[in-house]
Amino acid sequence: MTTRSGRPALRRHAVRTAAAAVVAVVALTLTGCVTWFIPPKAATTSTPVKEQVAEDLQPFYSQVLTWKSCSGGMQCTTAKAPRDWADPSAGEVELALVRQPAKGTKQGSLLVNPGGPGGSGFDFVADSVDYATDSTLQDHFDIVGFDPRGVGRSSAVKCYDAKQMDDYLYGITPGVRGSDAWIAENTKISKDFGAACDTNTGALLGKVDTVSAAHDLDLLRAVLGDTKLNYLGYSYGTYLGAVYAELYPDKTGRLVLDGALDPAASNFDVTKVQAQGFESALRAYLGDCLQQKDCPFDGTVENGMATISSLLASVEKSPIRNSDGRELGANTLVTAIIYPLYDATAWSYLSDMFSSVMKGSAATAFTLADAYNNRKSDGTYGDNSTEAFLAINCLDYTYDDAPAVMRQQAAELAKAAPVIGPYMSYGDIGCANWPFTSTVKRGPIAAEGSAPILVVGTTNDPATPYVWAKNLSSELQNGHLLTYKGEGHTAYNKSNSCVNNAVDDFLVSAKLPAEGKTC
Repeated sequence: MTTRSGRPALRRHAVRTAAAAVVAVVALTLTGCVTWFIPPKAATTSTPVKEQVAEDLQPFYSQVLTWKSCSGGMQCTTAKAPRDWADPSAGEVELALVRQPAKGTKQGSLLVNPGGPGGSGFDFVADSVDYATDSTLQDHFDIVGFDPRGVGRSSAVKCYDAKQMDDYLYGITPGVRGSDAWIAENTKISKDFGAACDTNTGALLGKVDTVSAAHDLDLLRAVLGDTKLNYLGYSYGTYLGAVYAELYPDKTGRLVLDGALDPAASNFDVTKVQAQGFESALRAYLGDCLQQKDCPFDGTVENGMATISSLLASVEKSPIRNSDGRELGANTLVTAIIYPLYDATAWSYLSDMFSSVMKGSAATAFTLADAYNNRKSDGTYGDNSTEAFLAINCLDYTYDDAPAVMRQQAAELAKAAPVIGPYMSYGDIGCANWPFTSTVKRGPIAAEGSAPILVVGTTNDPATPYVWAKNLSSELQNGHLLTYKGEGHTAYNKSNSCVNNAVDDFLVSAKLPAEGKTC
């Protein structure tokens, strides 16, 4: 698992594989975002469909949801799910939901997941429904956002307070990256963090895996009153959707998976491909920047990459102190670089950041890194996405923190992505020392017997590279690939009517795009 910021690669994949991250990046370029809603009807209830399930699951599948007005004209409720799906009597978790009722003739519910893992689907819909879905989908479906188990308003993972999170995310480990002493210190940091999560979260911590979340998804489908699941998953949400289809192929309605993860990819495969993806996006940024008068770089793209590499090496050796006392090291600078790469409309902020760091100021870099980490200006954190990201990933992959293995992988990453790769290494330390050991065996997902599933891939997506969309669509027995030739993370509901029309036609009318369709 690669670094997300601060200390070496202890926490999460360097990407927040989430469309929500794109929302936040785009927000940097806007003075405000106003979403207009048609006020829904008064508080109502959802009648669950009758399901043939095990007796001990019947109380969960038969629950009636009561919706109350919330979030500027939307409706909110909470569902109950078994904490342990293998032992439903062992306790419950709460799942927070928000919905915008269909504005036209309702075809059913459309559940939306923004990715992460750890991204809040509740906030995604409540705050950005017009980014999550377009008007066509809003006319035909109740748009439903939910926080998966472990996340946000649902029963959530809890680890550190704000000051402890600052040190965990932004603190700098002394010594040479990859040395025995450096690895030992980061192992201690990981064990301390995991112990705090275990103490403050309790039994839930071992049950926030994606398979459990997929079972939750089926429960939500049923209690919302839908016989089939209609689902729009972005980024990590594509993996959740694929796992659902594998577990419940006969319950699949219309699933769209945009910005796909490859279920068969190992943790290291993910890290390596993402490193290459961000390296490619960084080169694309430089190619554009060098055409601008105020670009902080000159010469060729290769010259620019060499300058960035030197800048990272410089702050690795001599961090820049920010006005609040935090120090800008290489990993936090990588986070600040990665964040605007999610969306080309935010590249100007990347130029501003590079200019300021070159002048010895850490302020803009921390602004970007803080936005990525959802750290507020008062030093508090807006959500638990860091904790949830790590807790879920630690259960979804297997890890090996043997120094010899990590050093070999670090060399491979540096070769594959010379600028970004060195700072995305040694990630297995975090989860190899987690309180719970993963038993997941990653492999292709076929979802045999499912309805058609539409996979959307962007050719130069830095966070979920295009090859993963190609892989997933071919692994699925009934997968179909829609290609968007362009930049940025995910493709639907941005600026390409070709993609929007294809996705809308599929979700509303079950019409698949032509085989090999490219937008």
